[in-house]
Amino acid sequence: MAFAKRIFLFLAINFLVIITLSLVLNIFHVQPFLKGYGLDIRSLLIFCLIWGMGGAFISLALSRQMAKWMMGVHVINPDTHDPDLRRLIATVHQLARDAHLPDMPEVGVFESSEPNAFATGPTKRRSLVAVSTGLLRRMSQKELEGVLAHEIAHISNGDMVTMTLVQGVVNAFVMFLARVLAYVVSGLGRNREQGSGGSYFSYMMFVFLFEVVFMVLGSIVVCSFSRFREFRADRGGADLAGKDKMIAALESLQKMQEVRDPHVDKPSFAAFKISTRKKSGFMMLFATHPPLEDRIARLKHLA
Repeated sequence: MAFAKRIFLFLAINFLVIITLSLVLNIFHVQPFLKGYGLDIRSLLIFCLIWGMGGAFISLALSRQMAKWMMGVHVINPDTHDPDLRRLIATVHQLARDAHLPDMPEVGVFESSEPNAFATGPTKRRSLVAVSTGLLRRMSQKELEGVLAHEIAHISNGDMVTMTLVQGVVNAFVMFLARVLAYVVSGLGRNREQGSGGSYFSYMMFVFLFEVVFMVLGSIVVCSFSRFREFRADRGGADLAGKDKMIAALESLQKMQEVRDPHVDKPSFAAFKISTRKKSGFMMLFATHPPLEDRIARLKHLA
């Protein structure tokens, strides 16, 4: 049932994105970019910006609710009588006040043996900090404060919006460049007057090919920025909770990094977790997080 629910949510969200962006294209009267006289660069650019940036920002707007649905996050009632959960909320709220957040984040827990946490939400006023049950069971209060400080630093730095902007620009660039190059390479412009169906098929194949290539290259750019963002959140966490607590949290995660739960391994939320599976060699280019040993070493060299 859980798997079927996730499939339904995935299809429903993508349907919503397509309908919304199609309406936006109609509202702005964006014309088809393939004209009888050639390629309309202006229409193509607007089309790519709306689809590339629009899809990213719709996902951002829904991110908090999507996390609750897809990760099974249960938001904790601030009036709960459970002492452990009350301490968790109190810790998050104190760190949020220290970071001068305008509103307190929602605090949630999701069922997973994997010790991890993430922050998400469209704005600093509408954010969510969620921790796994595995993290709560395995970490001391000192280590937990380091993890939570890292997640609050993500919110304070506006990382959710920044990552969305980066991803949106990359999406738009990939769509635009793929279509321009496909138009040139396929010879569609030379054959449009002859009504060549073969040229149009060739154009679509080249669009697909170039999009795959540019998406791979774009992912390297996005992941590189994500790794930089992790180092910055570590430093922010050290400022909020103390360097010793931040280092203790990362060292604890390092000891437990082989504990993985495939049921909550969602690529859409991987960039906002505190750690992910270690990659090596060429695959390090596609890692959203730096190796834990590098993060620890950098913290230890902080003044």
